[in-house]
Amino acid sequence: MASIGEFSTKGAYVHTGEEFTRDTNYIEDRITRDGTFPPGTPAPEGAKAWPVEAGRYRLVAARACPWANRTIIVRRLLGLEDAISLGLPGPTHDARSWTFDLDPDGRDPVLGIERLQEAYFRRFPDYPRGITVPAIVDVPSGAVVTNNYPQITLDFELEWTAFHRDGAPDLYPERLRDEIDEVNARVFKDVNNGVYRCGFAGSQESYDRAYARLWDAMDWLEERLTRQRYLVGDTITEADVRLFTTLARFDPVYHGHFKCNRNKLTEMPALWGYARDLFQTPGFGDTIDFVQIKRHYYIVHEDINPTQIVPAGPDLSGWLTPHRREELGGRPFGDGTPPSLVRPNERVAAGHNPLYA
Repeated sequence: MASIGEFSTKGAYVHTGEEFTRDTNYIEDRITRDGTFPPGTPAPEGAKAWPVEAGRYRLVAARACPWANRTIIVRRLLGLEDAISLGLPGPTHDARSWTFDLDPDGRDPVLGIERLQEAYFRRFPDYPRGITVPAIVDVPSGAVVTNNYPQITLDFELEWTAFHRDGAPDLYPERLRDEIDEVNARVFKDVNNGVYRCGFAGSQESYDRAYARLWDAMDWLEERLTRQRYLVGDTITEADVRLFTTLARFDPVYHGHFKCNRNKLTEMPALWGYARDLFQTPGFGDTIDFVQIKRHYYIVHEDINPTQIVPAGPDLSGWLTPHRREELGGRPFGDGTPPSLVRPNERVAAGHNPLYA
C-alpha cells in the first residue's frame, strides 16, 4: 500500500482568481449493438463505434467517484455483471492516474496494469487530458475505448439490451426522454458539477455565484420532490441515478469540504427522504462506500485540505431510517423487478456503509 504522501495533486484543482471549469471533452467512441453509430447520430470527428460483445470490455469505475458510481449502479440495475466485468481502483490517486492499489500486487487482475493511465496511453500515447473514471477498456488490446460517462450509462440502457437481466427496468423510457434530458441538464450544471464549482472556486466571487446556483437548484429539487416520489415519471430513471450519487456524498463531503454549507441534506425533508428511499432500493445504496468516498476527497484534494485529515463523521445510521416516500405512489422498477443480491466479489467492505455491518 502506497503512503499518503505519494498521492500528491497539489495545484491540480484550484487556481487562484479563476472559476472552476470542468473539461467535458471526453473520448467520444461508443459501444453499440452493431458497432455503428445509430441512425441519425453523426459520429463525432475521429470517433469510432465498437460492437457490443459480452466479456470483451472492462468497466473501470472507482467507488469514490460520483461519475463512476453512476455506471456501477446502472450496470447492477440492468444485470450486466456477466457481460461487462468491473475493475475497482482505490480511492486515492496522484495527478497522473487512478491506481489499482486495492488489488493483489497493486494490479488489476484482468488488465494486468497498475495505473489506469496505461490503458489510455496504449490507445493514445500522448493523451493530453485527465485520466478519468469511469472508463471502458477493451480487454484484448488493453486500450481505453471511452470515458464519456454520460453516454456510457445511456448506452448500457439502449445498446446492451440483449444482455439485460430478466426484469431489468427501463431507465430511459422513450416517452420521458425529453423531460429526463431537461432535468439532467440542470442537475449536472448546478448540482452534480455545482458542488465542484463551489469547492474548487479560486475567488470569492466565483464561489458566491456557484453557491447561489447550487442552492437555487437544491430548492427547486426540494419543491419538485415534495409532490412526486421520483424526478421524472413514477419509476426510477437515469435522472434519479445521476442525482443520487451527488446526494450520497453531500453531508459526508460537499457540505464541509466543498463549503456547500447553507444546510445539510438531512435538513431538507423531501430531498433527504428521496435520498434514503433510493439508498434503501437494491442497486443504489449497496454500491456506496462512504469510507472510500471520504478518503478520496479529503486526501486527494490537497489544495483545499492540505492536512489530508479525514473526518470521522457524520453518523450514517440515518440512511436506514423509514422515509415514507411510498406514500407518494410510484413503482421503483416499473414493470421490472429488483436486481439480485450483490455478488460477493463486488460487495462493499464491512463497516463502509450501514447496509454492510
